[in-house]
Amino acid sequence: MERLEEQDGCVWLPRDSNQARGLAQYAIQFIAGHWPEPEPKVFRHLEMFHIDSVACAVAALARRYSAPTLLRAEALQYPSQPGAFCFGSTTAVAAEKAVVANCAAVRELDANGTNFGYDPFRKSGAGEFGHNDFYPVPVAAAAEQACDGRRLARAMLALDEIRGRLAEAFALRRYQIDHVLHGAIASAVVYAALHHASVDQIESAIGLVVAHYVPFRAIRAGRDLSDSKGASAALAAEMAVLAAKRALAGFRGPADIFRNPQALFCLFEPPTQHGSSPFDLQLATHGDRFALMQMHIKLGIYEHQSASALEALLELCSRHGYLPRSADEIRSVEIALYEPAYSIIADPAKRDPRTRQSADHSIYYLAATLLRKMIQLRSSDWNSLMLMPEDFDPPALFHPMTRQLMERIEVRHGGSDYDAAYPEAIPASVKLTAADRTWESGMVRFPLGHARKMDGRFRQLWQNKIERFAQMGGVTGSELRAKLAHLEERPPAETKLLYCWPIPALQEAP
Repeated sequence: MERLEEQDGCVWLPRDSNQARGLAQYAIQFIAGHWPEPEPKVFRHLEMFHIDSVACAVAALARRYSAPTLLRAEALQYPSQPGAFCFGSTTAVAAEKAVVANCAAVRELDANGTNFGYDPFRKSGAGEFGHNDFYPVPVAAAAEQACDGRRLARAMLALDEIRGRLAEAFALRRYQIDHVLHGAIASAVVYAALHHASVDQIESAIGLVVAHYVPFRAIRAGRDLSDSKGASAALAAEMAVLAAKRALAGFRGPADIFRNPQALFCLFEPPTQHGSSPFDLQLATHGDRFALMQMHIKLGIYEHQSASALEALLELCSRHGYLPRSADEIRSVEIALYEPAYSIIADPAKRDPRTRQSADHSIYYLAATLLRKMIQLRSSDWNSLMLMPEDFDPPALFHPMTRQLMERIEVRHGGSDYDAAYPEAIPASVKLTAADRTWESGMVRFPLGHARKMDGRFRQLWQNKIERFAQMGGVTGSELRAKLAHLEERPPAETKLLYCWPIPALQEAP
């Protein structure tokens, strides 16, 4: 069996190597504890992102949104021994079914963790997006394999590391491919590795995913987005698990997929030398320089690229002691953004969002809703203004005041200074004119929840978010945190049933 040697806390998979086999060997060695342990703060960071993802899932299931509700009901029709578990159920089901249901619940509200494909240590990155949607994959494998918490925690770290480094290496969005493909590749690797797969089998699983199951950004096009947008990661993860299962059973997929000239990587970005992929990969083995440590957390429901603009608006009003008394008082709001944020959240189609999936990607709607809540609640504090699921229900979507305020918001591309700051920063600025006064925020680069701004204020707001999301399901935030804390110390009997605790709001027997 191949062995990867680390140097300075990482392993390198050069572009002229078979990187599919390299990823396989990395996962096998990392999950097995072949290298020194990551620093304790890395596990605490993982814990925070995992708790955040589960809180999002609990809220989505409690509100019975279409995709997670449908996929959970579907999963419960596929009992299996051994099997995995849907959130809030003690019925063991086929792993791919638990995965598609749980990932859909995690992602439905679009309020969980985010990465922007940037490595601050190398000062480089392709800037591809991604989200912490895929933890249910290793959790499902751990339930089947009776893994202890240490092995499961390492697998979750490996998944984020692989998809995070791929996001730094290759920008799928340039070719209208959905970013969840990076997560699918990582999911196939980690699920198979937790099942003691060989390097050959994991290489086959990766090849099957890349050759057969490439999701396009068609799911994100148009004015009114559908369930497919929120379930994209879930559907990709489902196919990744199936690909891994088939590879484990002996099905052979395409080999050396990253250097295959007919596969998407070399097809879209032909390498400069024959027999190479378009990129090198660097993967952390220990210490604290994991991709996870550069990921970001949302403090409510919004497309993360709007975070700086929303914070700029609140800071501007708070700094000047301004609370609007009515929508009529606000003459104009001008927001400056970087690319690609400008093209995504200021797309003309976002001028009139009519679904939650479109509204949470509309800077017009998000900023107008924040202003409306400021007027109604007489507050500029994010604790009270935090954007929650009810802010995207039909009464809020079509609130007359929100629609009136949206007409007074203009968004422009901030230009080269803004673009140059991304993806290290996510810059935005706001200019607000009310009555005869005009205020400007200046550029906000690192909003609360950004990897560089997780201070005490962030922690307080994040705990508020967890509490409010958990309560929708009928549990408290402290109860939810206790169920998931210190995962790396849990015995197999606990990791097997990690998601099986009851969610009262579901009111179901399973």
